[in-house]
Amino acid sequence: MNRKIAVAIYACLFIISACKHEKKEHWSYEGETSPEHWVEIEKNSDCGGMYQSPINIIEKNTVLTKDVNHLEVFYSPTTHLSEVENNGHSIQFGFQAGDSIRYMNETFYLKQIHFHEPSEHKINGVIFPIEAHLVHISKDNKITVLSILGIEGEESQLFELFESFLPLKNGESKKINTVIDLTQLSIENQEYFSYSGSLTTPPCSENVNWIIFKQPIVISLEEVLKLRDNMPLNNYRIEQPLNGRVVYNNLN
Repeated sequence: MNRKIAVAIYACLFIISACKHEKKEHWSYEGETSPEHWVEIEKNSDCGGMYQSPINIIEKNTVLTKDVNHLEVFYSPTTHLSEVENNGHSIQFGFQAGDSIRYMNETFYLKQIHFHEPSEHKINGVIFPIEAHLVHISKDNKITVLSILGIEGEESQLFELFESFLPLKNGESKKINTVIDLTQLSIENQEYFSYSGSLTTPPCSENVNWIIFKQPIVISLEEVLKLRDNMPLNNYRIEQPLNGRVVYNNLN
């Protein structure tokens, strides 16, 4: 075989092998790419940082406050839901710019909602069947996430609307272009815990304000199962060390 041709063939094989290896090493929730290995496989991430999320919130160790980090919610009955995607890690609903919150004297705009089953955050060691993350981003790319925990009970009309766009295969997305009433979440004036943390998926960036509402939303077992069946099994990250951070207990 011509030496140049042989070298070219070996080079192509090496590139193909490297690409396969890179694809295989993409983070997931199971096996060798599960959360326990994110620090190893996501080299340029913050996943090994000191201020990671989620955490277990022990209420007796929180700092009571009525004045710190006041939250204002500006949701309307006609929030514009633009698309839904199964990104291989969760079901994610995207929104057009409009609804917002005001927190720590800054305005953050609702970008997307996604789900984890079971919950990532714990309260006094309790794991909830599901956790919804409402991701808000400011104009200078700061992030505030509202966390709503779910318990099983009666059917939720809001979750029924979300799930009417399912099922979706891994990697599939749908344009929706409809309105949804997020005021049904009734999170205005609720008490909540708050702390500084990170994204709970790579790159685990440590620039996130977390707000975890104390009052869970009630959804049916069937709704929990339908979301679960459209996501990776157990798509949650284990609790992370608090490392001296203050968790505030925000009262009305």
